[in-house]
Amino acid sequence: MKAGEARVLLTGAAGGIGRAVAARLVRSGASVMLVGRSAARLASLARELAASVGADPTDEKRLAWRVADLTDPKALAQLAGDAAQWHCNVLVHGAGVPAFGPIAELEAAHLNTLVATNLIAPILLTQALLPHLRTRTKAQVICIGSALGRLGLPGFAAYSATKFGLRGFAEALRRELAGTPVRVQYLGPRSTQTNFNDARAEAYARDTGATLDTPERVADALLALLESERAERYVGFPEVIAVRLNGLASSWLDGAFRKHRDSLQPRNR
Repeated sequence: MKAGEARVLLTGAAGGIGRAVAARLVRSGASVMLVGRSAARLASLARELAASVGADPTDEKRLAWRVADLTDPKALAQLAGDAAQWHCNVLVHGAGVPAFGPIAELEAAHLNTLVATNLIAPILLTQALLPHLRTRTKAQVICIGSALGRLGLPGFAAYSATKFGLRGFAEALRRELAGTPVRVQYLGPRSTQTNFNDARAEAYARDTGATLDTPERVADALLALLESERAERYVGFPEVIAVRLNGLASSWLDGAFRKHRDSLQPRNR
């Protein structure tokens, strides 16, 4: 689908990657409904995006926004209804929460929020909007996951679990909906220069030599995925090679992550 034909419901729109994706889509001619938790941030972003393309900020046909708690089933149902009335034909799951550290250190409450936001919410929102999407001539569901949805790293066990789950959902649903107007896709960025991760995760990235992409690079990859209609796309080298090798024989890579394990140990102060 060309960007100019797309009417995109974008969750996590006010985040680092979300803002870049929204800007890239709008500049490419797409209409976007921004979704997040803060009315003030969404309204400000909508005005900024409208100004960037000379659009009327009050014209919801081009730019709209909705506040929604994606962990609330009632809010998801309302959001799906609003998106259907807005004639959405692309659903982009961009919302997410981080989780970094040895599994023994992660709190149960945060783990519940992690799974609810990163995995359950995309499944429920897709389910709620799918009847509408199936009435479109063409429609797409794009899950913004992570390279960690194919490559498990020490320190990211819980986060990887949600992204492995999201990728599995996208893969299975893609096959389930084959022959319908709805294509399901998965985007796997690597670490990105945003405020998503905390200081400890950033130190881990430095210690392990991770390369950080800009949010704009991820946004470009999402636009390319939208228009190519490919099943999956990963961002960055050597991560692209690593996810392929891991898919073939994951145990071959087990010994490659010693520095990642070592980085999780308490530091001398």
